[in-house]
Amino acid sequence: MQPYQFTIIVPVYNEEDNLERVEKELLAYTHIATKKTSILFVNDGSKDKSQTLIEAICLRNEAFNYINFKENRGLSAAIKAGFDHVETPLLGYIDSDLQTAPEDFNLLLQKIGDYDLVTGVRANRKDKFVKNMSSKIANGIRRAFTHDGMDDTGCPLKVLKTEYAKRIPMFKGLHRFLPAMILLQNGKIVQVPVQHFPRIAGTAKFGVWNRLVGPLMDCFAYLWMKKKYINYEVKSKG
Repeated sequence: MQPYQFTIIVPVYNEEDNLERVEKELLAYTHIATKKTSILFVNDGSKDKSQTLIEAICLRNEAFNYINFKENRGLSAAIKAGFDHVETPLLGYIDSDLQTAPEDFNLLLQKIGDYDLVTGVRANRKDKFVKNMSSKIANGIRRAFTHDGMDDTGCPLKVLKTEYAKRIPMFKGLHRFLPAMILLQNGKIVQVPVQHFPRIAGTAKFGVWNRLVGPLMDCFAYLWMKKKYINYEVKSKG
């Protein structure tokens, strides 16, 4: 049996209304994926019925697995846990609100051979005006600090080479800086336009504070990390 080559990490926090659709769309994607694909739910301490639904999904689908946090630890922690547990050479992640399309992973996978991170850019975003503007401002602030050249690091559709992902020293808020953290490893990054859809069910987990003040504070944390970051290559071993 061909081993899995690509794992999709799906952070979940109180998404019981979305999970049936998540199962349907991700299962459909596994049948058209250009790499043999598995799914890893990371339940970030949901208070609703998300974990019960996740367990049922994993029970009836061989390619689906889960990690269940004891308590809510935030999106960066959920992504980090996914990075830690993935065993395939490639990994990606998508939000459980499905405002991006799983089939667009194939667009990102086309590029990953030449790059170490491929991130989506949400074309024709379907969010409300305040969310769009706050995201644009936050991305502008982040670019000024990181010089990563990325237009939309908040896009919840990314593919990374696992070896690079596992070397990222994640801390709270650093999920916004994944391209910059790949550049610190002398990796190559690129962005690809992807589809974007309005949220159908559930509620957004971030407000204006999270999108503006939080990212600004995280920029200073990133600058500290950049100054202290250890990067090396082994020339030979004996």
